[in-house]
Amino acid sequence: MVVVHEGIDRRHAEETVAGARNAIELKSVAKEYKAAGGGAFRAVAGVDLEVAEGEFVALVGPSGCGKTTLLRMISALEAPSAGSITIHGGPPERLTRAHRLGIAFQEHALLPWLSVQGNLELTFHIAGRPVDHGKIDMLLKLVRLTDFARARPKQLSGGMRQRVAIARALTLDPEVLLLDEPFGALDAVTRRHMNIELERIWRQSRITTVLVTHSVAEALFLADRVVIMGTKPGRIVRVVTPMFQRQGRIDIMRSEGFHKLADELTAAIDPEGSAA
Repeated sequence: MVVVHEGIDRRHAEETVAGARNAIELKSVAKEYKAAGGGAFRAVAGVDLEVAEGEFVALVGPSGCGKTTLLRMISALEAPSAGSITIHGGPPERLTRAHRLGIAFQEHALLPWLSVQGNLELTFHIAGRPVDHGKIDMLLKLVRLTDFARARPKQLSGGMRQRVAIARALTLDPEVLLLDEPFGALDAVTRRHMNIELERIWRQSRITTVLVTHSVAEALFLADRVVIMGTKPGRIVRVVTPMFQRQGRIDIMRSEGFHKLADELTAAIDPEGSAA
């Protein structure tokens, strides 16, 4: 496997993670599923990846390349068939048992009969901890939903519901945040606004984050590194460090350099489509 590190500002990227230890390490990770007829289907093979503390990494690739499978293994929802995954030197299960791993999916999964505040309070109840109302107030302010604390999910827009889901994932001060297409069901305009919101939230928390997305532009705008995956079986084919001086500047997405890199990565993901 050839992994190419490239980008617009390598020196800045190196300064960003200088001295940081690895939070997540994947070594020769593979995942196989039983196939019809008794055979085996290799969803992921030979994945090596390190994510530094406080780094934001995005996984991008075609459907079926194993992005979500990798995320599920990092979150201990599935076990690798081969290789190892560690978070801060231990198994992912250690973080899940301690409620130190935050997860937000494309489906917000908010309980419809609870208010926004109630959904956040539930996280404390599930973990067997006393509700920290100060922390909830802080998170509501962070995701700009203080005025909607008593609202039910059905009274919120799609983007607002996803902000609640992200707040819920941050409620117990997780060491790692995992995001699986959190904005995939939103319209283009709302999704762009949510990209800005997530970037702002991440800048304030600096939590180690792994994002799965189909959007190259989203990955370039949000991530310190973009990991491109190929398929048959799922594997890493390229790693890019697109260090734009973004800091919430949506106009970065309109720059020539951004579009050039986005087109290049899209072509790497779908060479047949780019040749059409």
